Amino acid sequence: MAYYLTDTLAVPALLATLVVVVPKVWDVLIDPAVGALSDHEARDRGTRTRLMTVGAVTLPVGFVGMFAVPEGLSPALAAGWVTVCFLLATTSFSLFQVPYIALPADLTDSYAERTRLMGWRIAVLALAILLVGAGGPAVRDAAGGGVAGYLLMGVVVAAMLLGGMLGTVLGVRGHRSVPHGAVATDAGIRSSALRGYREGLTALRDVPAYRVLLVVFVLQAVATGVMLATAQYVATYTLGQQSALTFIFVALVAPALLVMPLWTRYAARHGKPRSLTLASVLFAVAALSLVALVWAPGAWLYLPVSLAGIAYAGMQLFPLAMLPDVITSAGRGRGGAMSGLWTAAETGGLALGPGIVLLLLSVTGFRSSAADTVVTQPDAALAAIVVAFSVLPAVLVGVSLLVLRRYQEPSPVAVQQIKDPV
Repeated sequence: MAYYLTDTLAVPALLATLVVVVPKVWDVLIDPAVGALSDHEARDRGTRTRLMTVGAVTLPVGFVGMFAVPEGLSPALAAGWVTVCFLLATTSFSLFQVPYIALPADLTDSYAERTRLMGWRIAVLALAILLVGAGGPAVRDAAGGGVAGYLLMGVVVAAMLLGGMLGTVLGVRGHRSVPHGAVATDAGIRSSALRGYREGLTALRDVPAYRVLLVVFVLQAVATGVMLATAQYVATYTLGQQSALTFIFVALVAPALLVMPLWTRYAARHGKPRSLTLASVLFAVAALSLVALVWAPGAWLYLPVSLAGIAYAGMQLFPLAMLPDVITSAGRGRGGAMSGLWTAAETGGLALGPGIVLLLLSVTGFRSSAADTVVTQPDAALAAIVVAFSVLPAVLVGVSLLVLRRYQEPSPVAVQQIKDPV
């Protein structure tokens, strides 16, 4: 999105920062409320699929709209158009994502099974990212690039999103997520938007494992958000080939399809926290090595990017596999609220990543352009691109490792024996 704004719509980097950040701030605000609605649905209907369905069928409208900017608009008006459509898409995605994150705690009480469930989820997610991240630019370029190319890409990706999200809904429909009597039904504590915030923040205060895990996940979301937002700039300005983005995405995401079973088996033997630590260290080392692009840009980067991809798979898998354990230990009656706050924090982290990149480019004199016209950039901006792709992600993940040391895992046996309040 950042590259689309600055190098296709000619939106200045500072204004593009607002376009990226504002919808994400909205997402952060509404996610806890969506979590409360999800708990309300689970309490009344035993499932969380109604909100997921609404999100699935409405997301393509806003998503395609982001790339359907009318011709002739000034950069400022184009930025406004994208912001409105981005807000619509963000709202739809929240309706799907928040209850989806809460599902694993409802679907199984097995400590190990949750890791396997998340393993499949991350593998499918990696495949989707690979198809979109690598195939999207190919679709764009096949249509001649520019606004028309991005529009075709948006339509294709929206169709994939619709199919994947509806497939998920159909896959869990009919399964009673919350057993009868497992969640309090007193009218005085029925879900509301305010209760969504209250329950999420109460869990953040009262459940140390949730607090530590959330901080770790957000720091790592910022790190990956920075790296992913910088990838197109690295391809264009560091490697000198816009098409190199496809290979960067393949190198970063494809390993997840291969190593997910290995990460799952490693976690079964050594535990999820230790596995997350190993994945994080590997990612930080691989990312930091990419700083050498400042002096020696070249195809060698695909090796450390592939190592980062192996680590990224674990960094996605283990926090999401640990979250249901924490939710169950805290009481599944507020699983939606906890997942709502989790999703809000993740969204904020992922939004902060591109925002950091755009601000860094702005202060180093990056020159925006229109219709994929590549302009000569100042040396400071070129160096900033490499730093954002290497040093910043490594530092953020390093800080997350310091926080992770405070995590105390709920006992697997105790987690499975906990009964939610009635």
